Amino acid sequence: MLSEGLPTISRLLHICGALPSTSTDSKGRVLWRTTNNITTGGDGAVALLLEAGNFVLQLRNFTQIWQSYDHPTDTILPSFKLWANYKVHTAVRLVAWKGPQDPSTGMFFLSRDPGTGLQVLTLRGRSKYWRSGLWNGAEASDKNGFMWSQIVDDGETIYSTYNTGNSSARRSHWKLDYNGDLMLRIWSGQSWMPLFKRPDSGCRRYGSCGPFGYCDMFDKICRCLDGFQPADGFGAIPSRGCVRKENLTCRGDHFLTLPEMKVPDKFVYVRNRSFEECTADCERDCSCTAYAYTNLSSIVATGGPSRCLIWTGELVDSEKAGMLGGNLYLRLAGSQERSPAVNNTKSGVGVVFKIALPVIFVLLTLICIYLVCIWKPKGIQVKNETLKRPALEHLDQNLEFRSIRFQDIATATNSFHDTNVLGKGGFGKVYKGTLEDGKEVAVKRLSKGSDQGIEHFRNEVVLIAKLQHKNLVRLLGCCIHEDEKLLIYEYLPNKSLDQFLFDIARKSMLDWPKRFNIIKGVARGLMYLHQDSRTTIIHRDLKPSNILLDVQMNPKISDFGMARIFGGNEQQESTRRVVGTYGYMSPEYAMEGIFSVKSDTYSFGILLLEIVSGLKISSPHHLVMDFSNLISCAWNLWADGKVKDFVDAAVMESYSLDEVSKCIHVGLLCVQDSSSARPHMSSVVSMLDSEATPRAAPKQPTYFAQINYETSDATEDLENSANGVSLTALEGR
Repeated sequence: MLSEGLPTISRLLHICGALPSTSTDSKGRVLWRTTNNITTGGDGAVALLLEAGNFVLQLRNFTQIWQSYDHPTDTILPSFKLWANYKVHTAVRLVAWKGPQDPSTGMFFLSRDPGTGLQVLTLRGRSKYWRSGLWNGAEASDKNGFMWSQIVDDGETIYSTYNTGNSSARRSHWKLDYNGDLMLRIWSGQSWMPLFKRPDSGCRRYGSCGPFGYCDMFDKICRCLDGFQPADGFGAIPSRGCVRKENLTCRGDHFLTLPEMKVPDKFVYVRNRSFEECTADCERDCSCTAYAYTNLSSIVATGGPSRCLIWTGELVDSEKAGMLGGNLYLRLAGSQERSPAVNNTKSGVGVVFKIALPVIFVLLTLICIYLVCIWKPKGIQVKNETLKRPALEHLDQNLEFRSIRFQDIATATNSFHDTNVLGKGGFGKVYKGTLEDGKEVAVKRLSKGSDQGIEHFRNEVVLIAKLQHKNLVRLLGCCIHEDEKLLIYEYLPNKSLDQFLFDIARKSMLDWPKRFNIIKGVARGLMYLHQDSRTTIIHRDLKPSNILLDVQMNPKISDFGMARIFGGNEQQESTRRVVGTYGYMSPEYAMEGIFSVKSDTYSFGILLLEIVSGLKISSPHHLVMDFSNLISCAWNLWADGKVKDFVDAAVMESYSLDEVSKCIHVGLLCVQDSSSARPHMSSVVSMLDSEATPRAAPKQPTYFAQINYETSDATEDLENSANGVSLTALEGR
């Protein structure tokens, strides 16, 4: 259990033998010396090797100075605390040997998940090698009494202690082997025998069954979750994960109960939710792919013991775990009757209303859109002429854009052929098209029968048609044909920023001058939306995939389907339906549904830090130099004067240290926890354009973007997407 971390102790090996030894500080003063079986210090310090194996230094008054249990190597002995501080994302960790006879640092590490404290992880270098799944504090024991104590959560640190129960005479320990196996070993009288080993052989290594696959622990083979099939299309055992047999439709989906499952990784952890509230949260959110409700009643915690886990996007590292697992509620397409475990309280009248009300709403909305884009009152001419109509919604000026025939769009996109797809998202696909006059366009084809798709369509028609700024994408026209809803934009050949920024092979094409130009262009576009347009517009989903690049790599903000208009003296608004992408959402919006222009400022700050570093906000901590997340990394390096370490290696030969320092400073101002502390975008533009503009000192953030989502008000109904999965994500136009 001894390791580095005690630099003042010299000749430590003498303690274990019969030779006396002394330890001195840098000024030559004796701190302690060995005398028989006890070590005494010059200032009253004592070093003791305790019965359990913990080597401690303490003062004569029993105040502990240092203990080896805080600096473990590869072994956990009785009374050792396995802890993680999920507020600052730190954890004690084990370090495996390099080889069976080589005690130097190996490639495997083990600790609690520093983000939640609810899982134990084994890492191989910087990649996950094995994951325990949600540990609910249950005793891990055998008939002889080997166990972990009850888990304690004090609101900041979560820990459990390894004990041997009543079998104190039985020797045991946990060991992280040099080959990555975590083992519980007992002494047989002649040798150490493994009683428990993970991941061992088979498919228990992290993510070995791919997305939507799971490891069957009994047969030790990979299988697909119900409703999925192997992605490679061959056989019953997936080799590259699994894909859905039928695509989700949101409103027509149902949830299937999968019992005895080890929960997948990358869950969103929601506190203070009942089972019914957890179910309702996932049902309402079309991006929610699964949820689980785990009773962590054995955790001594500051909050309630019940926990709601929600997944968006792919499910990774699942396992059929038998009695050790729990129920996983999986979203599937189709109109099958809901699982009784998911929904057995709906009355017949409730079901009728649940079906009838959305249908009525859709019909009324379609009539409104028909009047907007098809009906021809005085002043409107269709086909290939300008479409003019009196004010829509909050706009007080005529809309001016083309209404294009459906047949012309179908011809331009080769009947919406898959080879023309530029990207896809929660509301449909985007196709490249070439009109009859040779003009290239991007066509957004909204999903049929989607309530949100209708809202998205109306939002973009009403908003973007009148926005004129070089850093905003242009809407050229629209089309409604039967149940088809299409939006036609200018085509930008370089597609979206994320396709360059996060692609190792292409990121070098974005040198620092281009990146700095993109940062300033996006800032000017947001300032126009917030301040210079006829009405104040909040984008609500600013992220790299919604920043399109023209031929000269100039940025254009796109995707206004989630945008909102502020009128008059409105400063902020609240909503019960939170939409957007976690990581880019401001804390007050994600947790309370409150949004304002400062919500966009927060998203811009995240985007700015991503552009400087070349890393995603959702990057695992090992990719951000072992910091808990990108914000934590930026803050610490900026505070320590090491901003060069934050810069993407791809721009090392072209960056300006002054410009980079300014950008990181501005980014940290934008991601401050308090919305009132964040600058307006007009101030951001001034700070980026001029060195003379003063910059306030940012306050240290709480790194909300990395922390799993937690609601602060149990009465608020929030509809969410998480971990970079957006309701409006469109790859590129």
